[in-house]
Amino acid sequence: VPFSTEKISGRDNTAGILNGGVSPLMSINAADIESIEILKDADATAIYGSRGANGVVLITTKKSALGKTKFDLNVYQGIGKATPLKLLNTQEYLEMRREALANEGYTNSYPSDAYDINGTWDQNRYTDWQKVLIGSNANTTSLQGSISGGDERTQFLFTSGYRKETSVFPGDLGYQKGSFHLSVNHNSMNKRFTFNASFIGSADKNDQPSLDLTYEARRLQPNAPSIHNSDGSLNWENSTWNNPFASLLNSYNGSVKNIVGNTVFGYEILPGLKLKSSFGLNYIDLKEFNAYPSTAYNPAEGLTSARSEVRYSTGNTNSWIVEPQLSYDRKLGDHQLSLLLGVTYQDQRLEKVTTHYQNFPSNDLLHNLSSAAYINPYDFVKSIYKYNAVFGRINYNWNGKYIINLTARRDGSSRFGPGHQFANFGAIGAAWLFYKDEFVNNNLPFLSFGKLRASYGVTGSDQIGNYQFLDTYAIPEGNNIYQGMAGLAPSRLYNPDFAWESNKKLEVAMELGFINDRILFTFAYYNNRSSNQLVDYALPMTTGFTGVLSNLAATVQNTGIEAELNTINFTGRFNWTSSFNLTIPQNKLIAFPNIESSTYANTYVVGESIYIERLYEFTGVDPQMGIYTFRDFNGDG
Repeated sequence: VPFSTEKISGRDNTAGILNGGVSPLMSINAADIESIEILKDADATAIYGSRGANGVVLITTKKSALGKTKFDLNVYQGIGKATPLKLLNTQEYLEMRREALANEGYTNSYPSDAYDINGTWDQNRYTDWQKVLIGSNANTTSLQGSISGGDERTQFLFTSGYRKETSVFPGDLGYQKGSFHLSVNHNSMNKRFTFNASFIGSADKNDQPSLDLTYEARRLQPNAPSIHNSDGSLNWENSTWNNPFASLLNSYNGSVKNIVGNTVFGYEILPGLKLKSSFGLNYIDLKEFNAYPSTAYNPAEGLTSARSEVRYSTGNTNSWIVEPQLSYDRKLGDHQLSLLLGVTYQDQRLEKVTTHYQNFPSNDLLHNLSSAAYINPYDFVKSIYKYNAVFGRINYNWNGKYIINLTARRDGSSRFGPGHQFANFGAIGAAWLFYKDEFVNNNLPFLSFGKLRASYGVTGSDQIGNYQFLDTYAIPEGNNIYQGMAGLAPSRLYNPDFAWESNKKLEVAMELGFINDRILFTFAYYNNRSSNQLVDYALPMTTGFTGVLSNLAATVQNTGIEAELNTINFTGRFNWTSSFNLTIPQNKLIAFPNIESSTYANTYVVGESIYIERLYEFTGVDPQMGIYTFRDFNGDG
């Protein structure tokens, strides 16, 4: 969640599955999303434990509705183009170049490598590189179909979609995705047993160039040589430039297959006493193919297919989670009490291998990996992550106006060393729905909703990767073979003493509704403090390592105000709603013991934002020495 949990190590990113390569959101078809809700305060996120330390995004997919079987089909076709910048033409560009070189002292002759201005290239030639490199139409085709229906006991929904996008780059590049979503809901005749199941599947294929041609289109000189020779081969203009089309000979192909499944069983044991258990499964399969043929290089270098190389990566993530829960609800007059007790078991396994292939007999055999004479599997990852927790919640509601919520949990993670794997967290929240008071009803009739809420809690984070407390060895990239055996090098230092990161969250908010909730306004203030932060503590290069994972004694405070306005403007056959939000965040380092003797002494300042830039103040040029001068603030010369 932006702004509220900034820290020295940066924001936790839990989206990366295979070294940041795949986001779990890719498996969800946007057409299958019913709603998206963001939870930030401690009371709302406490039940999710360390997984909600930096906020929770709840994505609810569509479910079937009671009624006759219905079929829907949606077809979309769109065209997009890159908006070009207004760049100089050849004469304007050369005039600017001559003036710039004259300022450097070049008047009668120009540098030998200034091919655009010294006469090597045609000074009357003009190419609109934005049109050549990013001028194609980006076409989008989308097909979405669904079938749904059911009776009072069983409902179903099945959707399927296909999407294809081309790019603005030359060539047959683009993105394709196919997906499906199945949702089934069932309940027994006496309503005591319920069953819900949801399965989402997707397959993605991504073909992209190895070089961002957007940058090249705006960097290349307007009188640069033509792309092709008269025979259709790439033009290297006597080795005076790097032909941007050469990067199109390098290829990147990525494919991702993802299956997400979730089932929930519920049974009402006694009136008010319910047992519920959910089981979730997520499987991701990734393949990446990067080819670099020798034909992508200047022929003057004399490279053959023996220089061609391929990097091929395969990986998969298999994770499951089980959460049995027991809940009890009891209402006595104006008093309502809700209790919840549950446990979490989560297991995630990752396997990934990257292999380097080189020395092919022909560039036509780059996809036949067994034909390579040199095969080196240099990056192999296999890891297991386990997470367990027990949690409980007590909710008390009096007369529908006053609410108190208490949450406590104990989390355990395999990412910490022995003796530090478990930690306790909790939160308290309270709310007053003042719009239900008689005084408000009599004096503020235009107010349809009013609520004051506050929460405080402590959460933890284990988003550091697996086995970080162990000292490990790795096979360095490249040819490190000695007497037929691969060499190993230390890759991480041993540190079993780091523990859970701590995040303390405080939030106070007011929610108001006007004109039967057609206008909803929320104003909130938050104060979050991150301490005992898990960071890769920087070490001097003389140690042989760049850093070691440890808990940093620094405390970072994030405060801010948030305002949100939602309006319902029109309803009926024509619907119009509006939403506006404003966030004003502030961030500063409020404590860092012994910062002067740490490697962060020249990076951070206590009392200032962690994003400050410590720079020199330029004062001019020394007239005698001709060198830059800067202000000496501490007077030490």
